[in-house]
Amino acid sequence: MLKIVLVPINKAGWPFIVIFAVLGAGMTWLYPPLAFAGLVLTLWCVYFFRDPDRYTPVRSGLVISPADGVVQMIDRAAPPEELGMGDEQRTRVAVFMNVFNVHVNRVPVDGKISKIAYRPGKFLNASLDKASEFNERMALKMTTDDGRDVVFVQIAGLVARRILCWCKEGDVMQAGQRFGMIRFGSRVDIYLPQGVEPLVVLGQTAVAGETVIADFNSRETARRGEIRQGYHDGTQ
Repeated sequence: MLKIVLVPINKAGWPFIVIFAVLGAGMTWLYPPLAFAGLVLTLWCVYFFRDPDRYTPVRSGLVISPADGVVQMIDRAAPPEELGMGDEQRTRVAVFMNVFNVHVNRVPVDGKISKIAYRPGKFLNASLDKASEFNERMALKMTTDDGRDVVFVQIAGLVARRILCWCKEGDVMQAGQRFGMIRFGSRVDIYLPQGVEPLVVLGQTAVAGETVIADFNSRETARRGEIRQGYHDGTQ
């Protein structure tokens, strides 16, 4: 129970938590009935910057979700042009984070950060397809030990105004390690190597550092998902 309640807070959140707490105190001093609103906003800020530990599957070949949220799009697209990878399309999986998701992002595979490219842009709703093209973003290319390139892109959203990336080119990292976060609601796209199909489906909830997005060693075709209605009460 303590692990559920006492979730670690990412250090990037403490300045905001202090600001929210001071504003809440000021609201209470100016107009006491606003005390509850100030408390709720401060608690929400604490909740937003939570940074729980995750149990990452470590088998070779697994591609792990870099973000918490809903698998909002699976399609084919070329990686961001600033990475210089050409126009060849790859399977792209987009994970949309709302303001209640954990926003700490995690590395999807073991390997070396071979390129990082930031591009300024707009702040359209991150759930829109055109957000991948027009919104502010941070694109990272990671090269695995066997020479495969996996691209993951932090995309700012309608509310998000700050992308944080804590790694740098040349860093050797492991799947599940924290590499950055996006402040307040956004999206992360991941581009898979050619011939690799996703093991997630549209509408599925992904957990950063835990959910297996794809497997280099799998020959399974793209999965289909559906909502199963009803229940079984044990009777025949």
